[in-house]
Amino acid sequence: MKRHFILLVILSQFLFSVANAQQQTVSKGKEPKIINIVNFIRDIEPRDAAVTKDVLYQTVVKQIELMKQYHLGGTFLLQYDALIDKRYQELLKALPGNEFEIGGWWELPQPLIEKAGIKWRGKYAWDWHSDVGFSVGYTPAEREKIIDVYFADFKAVFGYYPKSIAAWVIDAHSLNYMYNKYKIVASANCKDQVGTDGFTLWGGYWNQAYYPSKINAYMPAQQQDQQIPVPVFRMLGSDPIRQYADGSTVTTLEPVYPYAGGNEQWINWFFKTFANDPALGFNYTQAGQENSFTWDAMKKGLEWQMPIIANLKKEGKVRVETMEQSGAWFSKQYKVTPATTFTVSKDLGNSDQKTMWYNSRFYRINLLWEKGMLRITDIHLFNEQIPDKYLKEATTTNQSFFYTLPVVDGFQWGKAGHPEGFRLMANEGGSSVPVQGGDPVFTNVNETTARAAWPLAKGSFEFEMSENAFTITAKGKPAPDWFLELYVADKGKTAFQKLTGNSAVYEFHGHSYKISPLQGRLEESRGGGLYRVYPKGDRISFRLADTGGKELQ
Repeated sequence: MKRHFILLVILSQFLFSVANAQQQTVSKGKEPKIINIVNFIRDIEPRDAAVTKDVLYQTVVKQIELMKQYHLGGTFLLQYDALIDKRYQELLKALPGNEFEIGGWWELPQPLIEKAGIKWRGKYAWDWHSDVGFSVGYTPAEREKIIDVYFADFKAVFGYYPKSIAAWVIDAHSLNYMYNKYKIVASANCKDQVGTDGFTLWGGYWNQAYYPSKINAYMPAQQQDQQIPVPVFRMLGSDPIRQYADGSTVTTLEPVYPYAGGNEQWINWFFKTFANDPALGFNYTQAGQENSFTWDAMKKGLEWQMPIIANLKKEGKVRVETMEQSGAWFSKQYKVTPATTFTVSKDLGNSDQKTMWYNSRFYRINLLWEKGMLRITDIHLFNEQIPDKYLKEATTTNQSFFYTLPVVDGFQWGKAGHPEGFRLMANEGGSSVPVQGGDPVFTNVNETTARAAWPLAKGSFEFEMSENAFTITAKGKPAPDWFLELYVADKGKTAFQKLTGNSAVYEFHGHSYKISPLQGRLEESRGGGLYRVYPKGDRISFRLADTGGKELQ
């Protein structure tokens, strides 16, 4: 009897493990979907005389009222000029601490800079340019003085040090210092964009959050001992299709944009795909708006968004957290940057586009389907050993630039609104034509691997992304003599240099790197592209990183 009982226990454990594995394989959106409602606060707005201190203050009052109406907590981040304003102090101190978080918005106005003993170089008391209003505009020693003043004054007001600090950009030296001395637990930076408001962040961990390199706040680290142990969340809720297709525009959850976060149709679509489509690891978005846009501009969009978020929370489809809560969860859950995906199975309106973004600590990749055809629009490699431009020196221009290593850059190597990249092609009747198929199906294989299965009339293609490799496998005979070809816009300037042996050689901002297929062969293009990749047998496979955290040499 005892022996039978033991066998039953073993059998039940085995069946449970199989069921659990199957559940992981056919994942249908059960992973955590996390929303941070983050509103950051400035006390002055010199760009518009109509935006007075009272208008800015009343905007925050209205934001709080709306969040309370729908029983939603969130994070308010204070720029220093707002931190020292008694009205904001009193308003925010009255918020319940178990639902709301107060942190720091890391734009640097005149009162903070002067209190740190540094001469103010701005045109106004708050100057939004990179070389004046952001940490990259100051030397590392100056950055530490500025941080000490802010944190000391924050503690004098609220009785504790802030746990979350965010900005459009924060340099690695500052993040390191804030963590080591003040133990911040979460940070955030701007979405990927090119040139908007003077800030370029392009090629990084596309969404969710990552641990940055100790020498590059935008570059995910590969090794635990080389990372700043503070998760950096990507802000603003980017449209996973349109924001990338034209990286100079703003197609985000921000409620002031009438074609995106201020558009009811777009909002409904975004939250539907965010909450219901599969996500490897977890999915993340940030809602909210800075008060500089004023309540009148954001009111309609927020009044559409907040009840949707509240309903998703009530249904158990999303978690609404403060930045501190999400940062603490991330650090407990992940010792290194995780692999994640953001997928779209059904696009907005009549569009038939579908997409998968895959990120790991080694690389990112984007697969985009349109009109039954596939493009791999983006592949960027990550290397913790490449310092950002501002690690030791201050910028002397009113712009800042953060990059990773492009293998494919669909937006910058294509045309605005029409990203280029690798196309899946086949030889038919002596001509090269795009492969065409049905709708892809996105699934999770395990905790680090995602798959997109693309059915065709006579078989299928499977695209599998693991932490440091990307593989395409033909199942059956989906297309005759198929291959990848890397296309760019006419006269597009790229990082690609040449083919050497079976390697593609690249150079970007003084860094040389190359990729070589584990399975497959590279050839010069005969169809107007940069080069082709042919399968070996039924497969093309690339290793996109090595375990040492260096780009593939």
